[in-house]
Amino acid sequence: MAIQINATRMEYLKLRRRLVIAVKGHKLLKDKNEGLMREFIVLLKSYKSLRQKVDVILLKQMNLFVLAQITASSDCVYTALEQSKGKLRMTISEKSILGVKVPVFGISVTESNAYSFLDTPVELDNAILQLREFFQDIVRVAEMEQSIRILAREIEKIRRRVNALEHILIPQLRDSIKFIKSKLDEMERSNIGRLMKIKEMLVSKEIT
Repeated sequence: MAIQINATRMEYLKLRRRLVIAVKGHKLLKDKNEGLMREFIVLLKSYKSLRQKVDVILLKQMNLFVLAQITASSDCVYTALEQSKGKLRMTISEKSILGVKVPVFGISVTESNAYSFLDTPVELDNAILQLREFFQDIVRVAEMEQSIRILAREIEKIRRRVNALEHILIPQLRDSIKFIKSKLDEMERSNIGRLMKIKEMLVSKEIT
């Protein structure tokens, strides 16, 4: 990122203002990134815990369905699953984590009342009942996965901006300010030297 340098006092003041803004922006972005990292780590731990729970329950669910298929006829299992169907309503909203929008999934299930426990094996009954309760966790896992992806992208984007400010723009501004300051000091010394010479000439002229 090249900076055009004009060794003038106006340019010097302008670059100093830019440096102040860049330093403040760097601090704000760095603080935000650290805050997002803390939120990301908390969310990631919660996600891992819930995901482990979901994986364990899902395996148990599959085992129950397998046992149900062994202990009952395929028609019985199919009929029970058809009768246990419900209606799902899903909503998607947003919440803010330090200014970053992440999704919030909401679900409501209207259960069917046609399902009967009389003609079905207990393994199938347990599998269907547990699956209804388990569905909320599955949706929550999907919500957390999407939030983690969004936060990870935002953290990486902010990190690139912080690095660009810290290692490119701010050093360039400081070097430019230092260069202009040295040029202005040099010009001031030259002007003082010329004024001294003029003064000496005027004093000599008055004496003669």
